[in-house]
Amino acid sequence: MEQLFNPSVIWDSILAIIPSIPITMLITLIAGLLGLLFGFILAVLRIKKIPVLAQLATVYISFIRGTPLLVQLFLSYYGIPMLLRVINYNFGTEFNISGISNIIFAFAAFSFNEAAYNAETIRASILSVDRRDIEAAHSMGMTGAQTMRRVILPQAMIVAIPNLGNSFINLVKATSLAYAIGVMDMMGKAKVVAGNNMRFFEAYIGLALLYWVICLIFEFIVRKLEKKFNILDREVAVSDTAQEHS
Repeated sequence: MEQLFNPSVIWDSILAIIPSIPITMLITLIAGLLGLLFGFILAVLRIKKIPVLAQLATVYISFIRGTPLLVQLFLSYYGIPMLLRVINYNFGTEFNISGISNIIFAFAAFSFNEAAYNAETIRASILSVDRRDIEAAHSMGMTGAQTMRRVILPQAMIVAIPNLGNSFINLVKATSLAYAIGVMDMMGKAKVVAGNNMRFFEAYIGLALLYWVICLIFEFIVRKLEKKFNILDREVAVSDTAQEHS
């Protein structure tokens, strides 16, 4: 009788999947950074209530948050080549559509998705900053950009880091959808391994363990960042109190 469960296959699967970790990390890091940048821009547009742009940002965030990530991934996969064909036709450009790597579509989809969620986190964090601190910065002659960099962002980061960290960890797990458009990430490799040995259960246990370890590492980093910013906040508070009593 065939052995129903073979624990040794789990380890073999892990060893086979490990070489694909860099692809998953590449998607995660690029999408995380771009998502943070785009999210900040969207948050500022909404806070400043810039006509038209603020409304477009609101609609964009609503659309992304209201549609499945897998659908967004396919929209990127089929939509970007279509857009490039239109550009080639109208502007005489010669973009090589067939030469685009599938991972580019994954970068786009995950970045745009992450931006929508980060935008709401960043907006709420910026709005949580005490208005008196902002007014004090302006009274000292700081420009809007200086106030944002020296006063608003440091305080907003304390509030934002836990949620941004959770969003980033969710992004790590969400990248497993990239295999649906042919990206050979950890999930894609696990699918190949399982198909070769027909040990799907063991292969996916190995995959789950790898994702778990990666997420634990990022959780540790996020906790360290939270602690660091909380310490900096307490130091600033103590310094301000000392100045008030002096």
